[in-house]
Amino acid sequence: MSDLKQQIFQELATVEDLAAKLRSVAVNAGKQTDLEVAILTEQVRTLREKNANATEMINQSISILKNLK
Repeated sequence: MSDLKQQIFQELATVEDLAAKLRSVAVNAGKQTDLEVAILTEQVRTLREKNANATEMINQSISILKNLK
């Protein structure tokens, strides 16, 4: 009976350790996701700025071409 209790306690300790590791993995995954979102947000912001600049340059080029006609 004592061996059975000892085995149960060992298995519970193992389960507890695994649960702690899973919590850690979940927290780290959440941090990684937050970092990825921040990076993508910055990339989108940069691309929008570049797109706005490109649109302005195209509009200026069209205006110049119209004046040359």
